[in-house]
Amino acid sequence: MSSGLLALLDDVVALAKVAAVTLDDAASQVAKVGSKAAGIVIDDAAVTPRYVVGFASERELPIVAKIAWGSLKNKMLYLLPAGIALSAFAPWAITPLLMVGGLFLCFEGYEKAHEWFAPHAVDDTDVKVTDVAGARALEDEKVAGAIRTDMILSAEIMAISLASITAPTLVGKAIVLALVGLAITAIVYGAVALIVKADDFGLYLAQRGKTAAGKAIGRGLVHGMPPFLKVLSVIGTLAMLWVGGGIILHGLAGFGMAGPEHAVEAAGKAVGGGFLGWLVGASLSGLVGLALGWLVVLALHHVVAPLTGKGAHAKS
Repeated sequence: MSSGLLALLDDVVALAKVAAVTLDDAASQVAKVGSKAAGIVIDDAAVTPRYVVGFASERELPIVAKIAWGSLKNKMLYLLPAGIALSAFAPWAITPLLMVGGLFLCFEGYEKAHEWFAPHAVDDTDVKVTDVAGARALEDEKVAGAIRTDMILSAEIMAISLASITAPTLVGKAIVLALVGLAITAIVYGAVALIVKADDFGLYLAQRGKTAAGKAIGRGLVHGMPPFLKVLSVIGTLAMLWVGGGIILHGLAGFGMAGPEHAVEAAGKAVGGGFLGWLVGASLSGLVGLALGWLVVLALHHVVAPLTGKGAHAKS
């Protein structure tokens, strides 16, 4: 009995050591793959606040919480199992799927950039609703729309993460992917919560601040949040184009067409590397993404639309 118990304890200790090493390795990989998905994370944080516009102040955080819960379910219940299954049974499909997602990002980025110069009509749904039933229906509609958008962005985040994970086992990959999903969800929706409540906090400081500096900060938040959200939206759009173009370039290199990616890397090195080199590389990747997005729009308008009998449609 005692020897059996000791053997069992040895096994438990061994498993604990393996788990500790796995978690330590997972933590380092989470930081690595999270940085590669940074562009989409920025866009996710930039897109979500618009789904909260027009609601009473007391409903803002509950709405953000609903969207965050939906995002977490997207990642953990659907995308994580799908990603692990692909890794196990069809690893060859990860890069093509990632490139398809990259093209979608290029398309989305191009559409948003086009909106800067040819804005669509104002959406009349972004207004306050006083009827309780109508407000609840609008809230449910907005939350559902936000979760659908999140599914697309989360799929890209998880795909980029999966392609970057070096864990040798499926369990290790699943742990890293789960940690990435949890961390990014917390970061994105924590940031969104801060963003949507910043103006309320600023108003509180402006009206009830006990010092002149506090009141000045409050007024700055109240007046500064609208332009800040616009800047954040621009950064998110540029990030989509940069990430989408980079995904396509890297995918082409994986299929033996490494010339374009090497040219971008060489341009970055030509200016001395470092931050300036990164900026040049990101800008060139963004231009590639913009061109690809334009080509996707042309294909949709002049090939897909005539075949389906539907008119050209541009997303905002």
